[in-house]
Amino acid sequence: MRGRRNPFVAHEGLLPLILLLAIAALLFRYSEPLHALAPLVVFTLLLFIFRDPHREVSSVALGVFSPVDGKVLEVDSLETGDTGEPVLRVVLAINSLGTYTARSPVEGSIKDLGSNALWLQTDEGVDVTLKFRNYRLGLAPHAFARYGERLGQGQRCAYLRLAGIAEVQWPVNGKVAVEVGQVVKAGTDLLGTVHSPR
Repeated sequence: MRGRRNPFVAHEGLLPLILLLAIAALLFRYSEPLHALAPLVVFTLLLFIFRDPHREVSSVALGVFSPVDGKVLEVDSLETGDTGEPVLRVVLAINSLGTYTARSPVEGSIKDLGSNALWLQTDEGVDVTLKFRNYRLGLAPHAFARYGERLGQGQRCAYLRLAGIAEVQWPVNGKVAVEVGQVVKAGTDLLGTVHSPR
């Protein structure tokens, strides 16, 4: 499936990076060359934050993949999840040094785009939700996928904007494949599987 990606950085970071390079070039040309060092340091820091490296995305039938780089904080079940049904839940601490983009945990269509949440429905009719909280600097994640759009497993779907926590929920008749403390990579590591009702 076609994913939106820039070869170097997330699109959201292009403008500030270009501006910093322009400022550094102007300072180098029309001022002391050492004055260009400060914007170049900030440029390097932002390049690291906004980086969007190529990621080999796994494909597993009925698999639920980690949407972010991070560590498993909680694994449990809820009697009433975001969909109103009993769910399995995996809570992840997002790695601040991980990539800037979130990836779809399953293959399916977007059923709803709530406030900082993504509700996907697989071809088997299984509902999976992804939501974020603990925003650093008050910057909430930004989904660039649209309602009704179809996403593949591990396809880029949102800018994390330094969110601290990600939570994935799927029906309680599925399985969990991770444990608390486990480190996971977005689009690569399996959190669990959903049960096919068909």
